Parts: sequence; C-alpha cells; structure tokens
Amino acid sequence: SSSSSSTVKMKFETILDEVSGFGPFQIIIVVLLCSPRMVLPLHFMLTNFIAVAPPHRCDISSLADGGLFGNLTQEQRLTVGIPQREDGGPRSCEMFAEPQFQLLSNSSSSGLPTVQCRSGWVYDNSTFTSTLATEWDLVCDRKSLTKTSSSIFFFGVMLGAVAFGFLCDKFGRKNTLLASYIMSMVFGFSTAFANSFVLFSALRFLTGFALTGLSLNSLVLSIEWVDTAHRSFISVIGSLTWCVGNMLLAGIAFLVTDWRTLTMAVTAPLGLAVLTWWWVPESARWLLANGKVEEAQFYLDRCVSACALANMNVQEKQGRSYSYLDLIRTPKLRWLTLQTGIIWYGVASTYYSLSLSITGFGLNIYLTHFIYAAIEVPAKLTVYYVVNVFGRRKCQAGTLMLTAACVAINIFMPKGRSGVLVSVDFMTQLRSTVTRQKLLMRLSCCVYVEQMGDKYKKKERKKGCNSKYEQ
Repeated sequence: SSSSSSTVKMKFETILDEVSGFGPFQIIIVVLLCSPRMVLPLHFMLTNFIAVAPPHRCDISSLADGGLFGNLTQEQRLTVGIPQREDGGPRSCEMFAEPQFQLLSNSSSSGLPTVQCRSGWVYDNSTFTSTLATEWDLVCDRKSLTKTSSSIFFFGVMLGAVAFGFLCDKFGRKNTLLASYIMSMVFGFSTAFANSFVLFSALRFLTGFALTGLSLNSLVLSIEWVDTAHRSFISVIGSLTWCVGNMLLAGIAFLVTDWRTLTMAVTAPLGLAVLTWWWVPESARWLLANGKVEEAQFYLDRCVSACALANMNVQEKQGRSYSYLDLIRTPKLRWLTLQTGIIWYGVASTYYSLSLSITGFGLNIYLTHFIYAAIEVPAKLTVYYVVNVFGRRKCQAGTLMLTAACVAINIFMPKGRSGVLVSVDFMTQLRSTVTRQKLLMRLSCCVYVEQMGDKYKKKERKKGCNSKYEQ
C-alpha cells in the first residue's frame, strides 16, 4: 500500500539506506554516545599531571640537630647540606653525610661523602599543590613507580577489552554500557580517596578495566546504527571527541592542582553520562542476532518515526554467536589477525610513549599537552579525506614509514641536556620533529581503525577491534 500507515517489510540495511544511513535518529545517538567518550583521555592521560615530580631536594633538618646551622640563611644551609648540580641548583637525591661548613668559603665539594636523603624531601609546590610523587615520595629510587602505575592502568584496559567484548555480546551493548559507566564512576571517585600507592594502583587498574567498556560499547552502538557509507565518518567523530577531551584536560589540570581533586573532576562527567543513558537505544543488530525481534522493531519504529518514513518491519535471520576463536579459525584470518596485531602494537605503543612524555621540551607542561592534543585534530580530519583518494593501504603504509623515520631521527638527538643549555634553534628542531612524529602517528592510528573495519567481515569486526584495543 502507498498509504503512510502501511507497513513495508525490508532488511535492516535497507531501512538504514531509506534514512540515508544518517538521519536525525543517528545524530541523537552520536551526541549521546560520543560526548561521554571525552572522559576517556581525561583518565588515560591523567598521569601526565597527577604523577608529576616537581623540583625537590633532600630535607636536611637532620643535619641541624644541636643547632649546628646557627644563624645560617636558608641558602647557606643548602650550600653546606646538599651538593650542587652543574647548573648551581641543589641535587635532588643526595645530601652530605655531615654539614660541610668549609663550602661557605667557596671550597670544592668534589670527593665529599654523600648519602641518600635521610628525612624525606622538600618539594616546590608553586605549580602543583599535591601529586602522587609529593604524597608518597615517588622520586629518586622510587620514581619508576609512577610509570608502573600507568602500566597497571593499561593492563586493566587490555583485560577490559577482552571482558567487555564478551559481555556486550552476551548481555547487550546498552546494558554493558551502563555497567561501564557506573563502574568507571565508582572506581574513579574511589581512586581519589586512596590512602596508599598500592590501593591507588589497584583502583586505577579497575578504572582502566571499566573505561574500556565505555569506549568499545559507545563506538559499536554508534556504528551499528548507521550504514556502511557513514562508518568512517562516525569513527572520525568519535576520535575527535578524544581530542576535545584531551585539550580539556590541560585546562582542567591548570585550574585544579591537587591530584585528588583533579581525579574527581575528570570522573564527574560520568554522572551526566548515566542520566543520558536512558535515551540510548539498544543495538537493533544485536537484538535481531539474539532473536529479540519485537524489541528491535520498537527501536526501528523510533528510527523510522524520527525520519518521517512509513512504518517498516525488519526481516533478519538470527545468526550464530561468534567468539575470539573465529579470528584464528582459518589460515587467512590467522594471518590477518597477526598482521593487524603487530601494527596495532606499534601504533599504540608509539602514540602513548609520546603522549605520556610531555616534559623536557622547554615548554610549560600544560601548553605542551594542549599542543599534543590539538595537533591530532587536523590529522584526523585529513584522514577522512585522504583515504578516499589514496586508499587505506597506501595511507597506512605511508604514515607508518614516515613515523618510523621521525622516531629514528630522535635516536641521534643529544640526550641529557636541559632547555637552558640547548640553543633555541636546536629546541625548535626537536619540538618540530616530535610534533611531526605525533601528527604522523595520529594519521596512522586513524587509517588503521578504518582499515580494520573493512578487513574483517561484519560478525568478526568487533572481535578483531576488541583484540587490538587502543583508545
């Protein structure tokens, strides 16, 4: 019938085509699901600010026992109590075993006995009120623990990718998304109240685990409600929210200098995400694949109604369940999975090694972080157009090779120099090289995400993406 009230039976893909694959219904979904994704970089890059070790020196109060320092000024006390660096500042991890009063007459300090800091450290709190390093003395021989906490967080991300990949197939994308919202919020706020580094690391692990569910399900839900032609667009939009959140982190961290308050501040937006979850539709593809045709029809009616089309009934056969074993079931899939896994490891490790190393470039860390985040925007927008001209294979190979070249150049850069001693020209070249490297790395990331969506068949796509989860 040609009446607007008539019912037309067609396949799910055909219905999406009828609404041009991206109508008002899809726009609402993208807004509801992409906005919470801005929380991801707030947590993934959080250690750039909460784990900073500000300038510090040994607490030399133990040398003043018995009034040995007398009427010495603070500068004189540091002179007799702590050996100096080449730039004239006090060393961070050493102090003299005994006060060296002869140094007040400009004597040489070479060969004088030194010891590790006995009574802790004194920190410069002019930039940061409190960080992990200042609260638990994660400096000197304990400074590697800050990197350990980052590794623990990303280990949680890795396990979360596997777990939530299974859970969203078992219980649905929408229900799993709510669980990840709540878990991320609970563990995120709990982290701010950790009273030991061990507890902090454990809660960061759980936060990373939970945030993976947010990332995977929000992207999968967005993609499964649009047609094939708009999937690249959705991927780029979702990726741009990462840039926005990453740039916001620099501003939030600049305003909030206490690590506990900052952790709560970057977790708080999840409360709004929980409220907006009620308007998020379940994936019609998942409902149909699990035989829930009536519920799928309910959401399809909403989609059709939003686009002012005639009523439509979906025709879709219930498919079998797929697991991670399907990624290695045939020789071709095994080879593809191995290839994509190796490339993904290179892309992710290089991206995060750059993004989590924002010190040592002679710039304010807030500005450096903001520049690193902002440089991703043109890269992601460029990918959307370039891949349509040159193809994914050429773009992927080109960006990877150019990135490798920039990484190789850094090997030959002088190390161990401060920004004060290095010429402006050298620092400009260094920052330029790293910035180009960052830009090319992001190009490679975006191209690879799109390429994986094309390589795997529909039923294997999400499994493949979960197994190589990055952000």
